[in-house]
Amino acid sequence: MRRSQALPIPEFLYGTAWKEERTPGLVELALRKGFRGIDTANQRRHYFEEGVGEGLAAAYRAQVVTRADLFLQTKFTYRSGQDHRLPYDASASFSAQVAQSMASSLDHLGTDYIDSYILHGPASGHAWTDADAEVWEAMKKERDAGRARLLGVSNVSLRHLEQLAAAHSEIPAFVQNRCYARLGWDRDVRRFCSERKIVYQGFSLLTANLEVLRHPIIVRLAEDHRASPAQVIFAFARAVGMLPLTGTSSPEHMQQDLASFALELSPDAVQCIEDLAG
Repeated sequence: MRRSQALPIPEFLYGTAWKEERTPGLVELALRKGFRGIDTANQRRHYFEEGVGEGLAAAYRAQVVTRADLFLQTKFTYRSGQDHRLPYDASASFSAQVAQSMASSLDHLGTDYIDSYILHGPASGHAWTDADAEVWEAMKKERDAGRARLLGVSNVSLRHLEQLAAAHSEIPAFVQNRCYARLGWDRDVRRFCSERKIVYQGFSLLTANLEVLRHPIIVRLAEDHRASPAQVIFAFARAVGMLPLTGTSSPEHMQQDLASFALELSPDAVQCIEDLAG
Protein backbone atom coordinates (compact mmCIF):
# COMPACT_ATOMS: atom_id res chain seq x y z
CA MET A 1 0.00 0.00 0.00
CA ARG A 2 1.28 3.47 -0.86
CA ARG A 3 1.86 5.70 2.13
CA SER A 4 0.20 9.08 2.19
CA GLN A 5 2.42 12.12 2.38
CA ALA A 6 1.79 13.01 6.00
CA LEU A 7 4.78 15.29 6.49
CA PRO A 8 5.07 18.68 4.78
CA ILE A 9 8.18 19.26 2.71
CA PRO A 10 10.62 21.26 4.87
CA GLU A 11 11.92 24.70 3.88
CA PHE A 12 15.55 23.61 4.09
CA LEU A 13 17.46 20.36 3.69
CA TYR A 14 20.65 19.53 5.54
CA GLY A 15 23.10 17.85 3.16
CA THR A 16 25.43 15.16 4.49
CA ALA A 17 27.96 14.65 1.68
CA TRP A 18 31.71 14.57 2.36
CA LYS A 19 31.45 14.46 6.16
CA GLU A 20 32.82 10.96 6.77
CA GLU A 21 33.34 10.23 10.49
CA ARG A 22 31.83 13.61 11.45
CA THR A 23 28.50 12.59 9.92
CA PRO A 24 26.73 11.25 13.05
CA GLY A 25 27.59 14.24 15.19
CA LEU A 26 26.77 16.79 12.50
CA VAL A 27 23.40 15.19 11.74
CA GLU A 28 22.48 15.25 15.43
CA LEU A 29 23.69 18.85 15.69
CA ALA A 30 21.67 19.91 12.64
CA LEU A 31 18.55 18.41 14.18
CA ARG A 32 19.22 20.15 17.48
CA LYS A 33 19.61 23.45 15.61
CA GLY A 34 16.23 23.00 13.95
CA PHE A 35 16.69 21.20 10.63
CA ARG A 36 13.95 18.68 9.91
CA GLY A 37 14.98 17.62 6.40
CA ILE A 38 18.06 15.40 5.92
CA ASP A 39 19.58 14.61 2.52
CA THR A 40 21.92 11.66 2.02
CA ALA A 41 22.69 8.91 -0.50
CA ASN A 42 23.58 5.22 -0.48
CA GLN A 43 26.89 6.08 -2.10
CA ARG A 44 29.77 5.38 0.28
CA ARG A 45 32.16 7.18 -2.05
CA HIS A 46 30.79 10.58 -0.98
CA TYR A 47 28.30 9.85 1.82
CA PHE A 48 28.26 7.90 5.07
CA GLU A 49 24.59 6.93 5.10
CA GLU A 50 25.03 4.57 8.02
CA GLY A 51 26.50 7.49 9.97
CA VAL A 52 23.41 9.53 9.17
CA GLY A 53 21.40 6.75 10.77
CA GLU A 54 23.64 6.87 13.84
CA GLY A 55 23.02 10.62 14.14
CA LEU A 56 19.28 10.10 13.78
CA ALA A 57 19.29 7.41 16.44
CA ALA A 58 21.17 9.69 18.85
CA ALA A 59 18.62 12.44 18.28
CA TYR A 60 15.76 10.01 18.85
CA ARG A 61 17.32 8.77 22.10
CA ALA A 62 17.77 12.34 23.31
CA GLN A 63 14.13 13.08 22.37
CA VAL A 64 15.22 15.92 20.09
CA VAL A 65 12.93 14.61 17.34
CA THR A 66 10.91 11.56 16.40
CA ARG A 67 10.95 9.83 13.04
CA ALA A 68 7.55 11.36 12.30
CA ASP A 69 9.08 14.85 12.62
CA LEU A 70 11.61 14.23 9.85
CA PHE A 71 11.83 14.34 6.07
CA LEU A 72 14.50 11.83 5.05
CA GLN A 73 15.82 11.83 1.50
CA THR A 74 18.29 9.36 0.04
CA LYS A 75 19.38 8.24 -3.40
CA PHE A 76 20.06 5.30 -5.68
CA THR A 77 23.46 5.69 -7.34
CA TYR A 78 24.66 3.81 -10.43
CA ARG A 79 27.84 1.70 -10.28
CA SER A 80 29.77 4.41 -12.15
CA GLY A 81 29.20 6.79 -9.24
CA GLN A 82 30.27 4.32 -6.56
CA ASP A 83 33.57 3.03 -5.25
CA HIS A 84 34.15 -0.60 -4.22
CA ARG A 85 31.73 -0.35 -1.27
CA LEU A 86 28.57 -1.17 -3.19
CA PRO A 87 25.09 -1.38 -1.63
CA TYR A 88 23.97 -3.94 -4.21
CA ASP A 89 25.13 -6.77 -6.44
CA ALA A 90 26.66 -5.05 -9.48
CA SER A 91 25.88 -8.11 -11.63
CA ALA A 92 22.15 -7.92 -10.84
CA SER A 93 19.58 -6.17 -13.01
CA PHE A 94 19.02 -2.47 -12.44
CA SER A 95 15.63 -3.25 -10.93
CA ALA A 96 17.23 -5.62 -8.43
CA GLN A 97 19.95 -3.07 -7.65
CA VAL A 98 17.29 -0.48 -6.80
CA ALA A 99 15.53 -2.92 -4.46
CA GLN A 100 18.81 -3.91 -2.79
CA SER A 101 19.94 -0.29 -2.41
CA MET A 102 16.61 0.68 -0.88
CA ALA A 103 16.74 -2.23 1.60
CA SER A 104 20.26 -1.15 2.58
CA SER A 105 19.18 2.49 3.01
CA LEU A 106 16.25 1.53 5.23
CA ASP A 107 18.62 -0.49 7.40
CA HIS A 108 21.21 2.31 7.52
CA LEU A 109 18.63 4.93 8.47
CA GLY A 110 16.68 2.79 10.92
CA THR A 111 13.34 3.35 9.24
CA ASP A 112 10.77 1.48 7.19
CA TYR A 113 10.18 4.25 4.67
CA ILE A 114 12.00 7.09 2.91
CA ASP A 115 10.22 10.40 2.40
CA SER A 116 12.00 11.13 -0.88
CA TYR A 117 13.90 8.63 -3.04
CA ILE A 118 16.11 10.18 -5.71
CA LEU A 119 17.88 8.82 -8.79
CA HIS A 120 21.35 10.22 -8.16
CA GLY A 121 22.00 11.11 -11.79
CA PRO A 122 21.11 9.50 -15.13
CA ALA A 123 23.29 6.80 -16.66
CA SER A 124 24.31 9.16 -19.48
CA GLY A 125 25.05 12.85 -19.43
CA HIS A 126 23.38 13.26 -22.81
CA ALA A 127 20.03 11.45 -22.74
CA TRP A 128 17.48 9.52 -20.69
CA THR A 129 18.42 5.91 -21.38
CA ASP A 130 16.78 2.48 -21.17
CA ALA A 131 18.72 1.93 -17.94
CA ASP A 132 17.20 5.10 -16.47
CA ALA A 133 13.74 3.96 -17.54
CA GLU A 134 14.23 0.63 -15.78
CA VAL A 135 15.50 2.32 -12.63
CA TRP A 136 12.65 4.84 -12.62
CA GLU A 137 10.04 2.08 -12.89
CA ALA A 138 11.79 0.14 -10.11
CA MET A 139 11.76 3.25 -7.92
CA LYS A 140 8.03 3.58 -8.55
CA LYS A 141 7.58 -0.01 -7.34
CA GLU A 142 9.44 0.87 -4.13
CA ARG A 143 7.13 3.85 -3.67
CA ASP A 144 4.00 1.83 -4.41
CA ALA A 145 5.11 -0.79 -1.87
CA GLY A 146 5.25 1.91 0.81
CA ARG A 147 9.01 2.11 1.14
CA ALA A 148 9.12 5.64 -0.31
CA ARG A 149 6.65 8.49 -0.36
CA LEU A 150 7.95 10.69 -3.15
CA LEU A 151 10.41 10.23 -6.01
CA GLY A 152 12.89 12.50 -7.72
CA VAL A 153 15.92 12.82 -9.97
CA SER A 154 19.22 14.64 -9.51
CA ASN A 155 21.98 16.05 -11.70
CA VAL A 156 19.73 16.29 -14.75
CA SER A 157 19.52 18.55 -17.78
CA LEU A 158 16.41 19.94 -19.41
CA ARG A 159 16.81 17.30 -22.12
CA HIS A 160 16.81 14.52 -19.52
CA LEU A 161 13.61 15.86 -18.01
CA GLU A 162 11.85 16.30 -21.33
CA GLN A 163 12.73 12.75 -22.34
CA LEU A 164 11.72 11.37 -18.93
CA ALA A 165 8.35 13.10 -19.19
CA ALA A 166 7.83 11.74 -22.71
CA ALA A 167 8.76 8.18 -21.73
CA HIS A 168 6.87 7.74 -18.47
CA SER A 169 3.37 8.30 -17.15
CA GLU A 170 4.72 9.89 -13.98
CA ILE A 171 7.15 12.77 -13.56
CA PRO A 172 9.33 13.40 -10.49
CA ALA A 173 8.16 15.23 -7.40
CA PHE A 174 11.69 16.64 -7.02
CA VAL A 175 14.59 17.71 -9.19
CA GLN A 176 17.87 18.26 -7.32
CA ASN A 177 20.65 20.07 -9.20
CA ARG A 178 23.85 21.93 -8.47
CA CYS A 179 22.89 25.54 -9.09
CA TYR A 180 25.39 27.91 -10.72
CA ALA A 181 24.69 31.63 -10.95
CA ARG A 182 26.94 31.90 -14.01
CA LEU A 183 24.64 29.43 -15.78
CA GLY A 184 21.51 31.40 -14.99
CA TRP A 185 20.76 29.65 -11.72
CA ASP A 186 19.63 26.63 -13.79
CA ARG A 187 16.81 28.77 -15.16
CA ASP A 188 15.57 26.43 -17.91
CA VAL A 189 15.30 23.46 -15.56
CA ARG A 190 13.64 25.62 -12.90
CA ARG A 191 11.10 26.80 -15.48
CA PHE A 192 10.34 23.20 -16.46
CA CYS A 193 9.83 22.36 -12.79
CA SER A 194 7.64 25.38 -12.10
CA GLU A 195 5.37 24.62 -15.04
CA ARG A 196 4.85 21.06 -13.79
CA LYS A 197 4.73 21.76 -10.05
CA ILE A 198 7.99 19.88 -9.46
CA VAL A 199 9.95 21.08 -6.42
CA TYR A 200 13.40 22.26 -7.48
CA GLN A 201 16.11 21.50 -4.90
CA GLY A 202 19.23 23.63 -5.31
CA PHE A 203 22.55 22.46 -3.89
CA SER A 204 26.01 24.05 -3.79
CA LEU A 205 24.27 27.43 -3.78
CA LEU A 206 27.23 28.88 -1.87
CA THR A 207 30.21 26.72 -2.85
CA ALA A 208 29.39 26.89 -6.56
CA ASN A 209 28.95 30.66 -6.42
CA LEU A 210 31.77 32.08 -4.31
CA GLU A 211 32.20 35.02 -6.69
CA VAL A 212 28.52 35.91 -6.23
CA LEU A 213 28.88 36.05 -2.45
CA ARG A 214 31.45 38.83 -2.99
CA HIS A 215 29.44 40.67 -5.65
CA PRO A 216 28.65 44.31 -4.75
CA ILE A 217 24.91 43.72 -5.19
CA ILE A 218 24.93 40.85 -2.70
CA VAL A 219 27.19 42.70 -0.28
CA ARG A 220 24.90 45.77 -0.40
CA LEU A 221 21.75 43.70 0.12
CA ALA A 222 23.39 41.93 3.06
CA GLU A 223 24.30 45.28 4.63
CA ASP A 224 20.82 46.70 4.02
CA HIS A 225 19.16 43.70 5.66
CA ARG A 226 21.77 43.24 8.40
CA ALA A 227 22.32 39.74 7.08
CA SER A 228 25.17 37.70 5.71
CA PRO A 229 25.69 37.24 1.96
CA ALA A 230 24.86 33.55 2.43
CA GLN A 231 21.52 34.49 4.00
CA VAL A 232 20.76 36.72 1.01
CA ILE A 233 21.40 33.82 -1.39
CA PHE A 234 19.17 31.48 0.59
CA ALA A 235 16.43 34.13 0.77
CA PHE A 236 16.73 34.54 -3.01
CA ALA A 237 16.44 30.76 -3.44
CA ARG A 238 13.20 30.71 -1.49
CA ALA A 239 11.85 33.71 -3.39
CA VAL A 240 12.30 31.99 -6.77
CA GLY A 241 10.78 28.73 -5.60
CA MET A 242 13.85 26.67 -4.73
CA LEU A 243 14.17 24.27 -1.83
CA PRO A 244 17.80 24.90 -0.81
CA LEU A 245 20.32 22.52 0.70
CA THR A 246 23.12 23.49 3.03
CA GLY A 247 25.96 21.28 4.14
CA THR A 248 27.63 23.56 6.64
CA SER A 249 29.54 22.03 9.53
CA SER A 250 29.40 25.25 11.57
CA PRO A 251 26.80 25.52 14.36
CA GLU A 252 26.70 29.29 13.81
CA HIS A 253 26.09 28.93 10.10
CA MET A 254 23.39 26.32 10.71
CA GLN A 255 21.51 28.89 12.79
CA GLN A 256 22.13 31.64 10.25
CA ASP A 257 21.00 29.48 7.35
CA LEU A 258 17.72 28.62 9.06
CA ALA A 259 17.26 32.27 10.07
CA SER A 260 17.49 33.32 6.41
CA PHE A 261 13.83 32.41 6.03
CA ALA A 262 12.91 35.50 8.03
CA LEU A 263 14.61 37.61 5.35
CA GLU A 264 12.26 38.98 2.69
CA LEU A 265 13.82 40.41 -0.47
CA SER A 266 11.97 42.87 -2.66
CA PRO A 267 10.98 41.77 -6.18
CA ASP A 268 13.57 44.18 -7.56
CA ALA A 269 16.29 42.63 -5.39
CA VAL A 270 15.30 39.14 -6.48
CA GLN A 271 15.45 40.19 -10.12
CA CYS A 272 18.86 41.78 -9.62
CA ILE A 273 20.21 38.49 -8.28
CA GLU A 274 18.56 36.56 -11.13
CA ASP A 275 20.25 38.93 -13.57
CA LEU A 276 23.76 38.46 -12.16
CA ALA A 277 24.30 35.74 -14.74
CA GLY A 278 22.99 37.90 -17.55
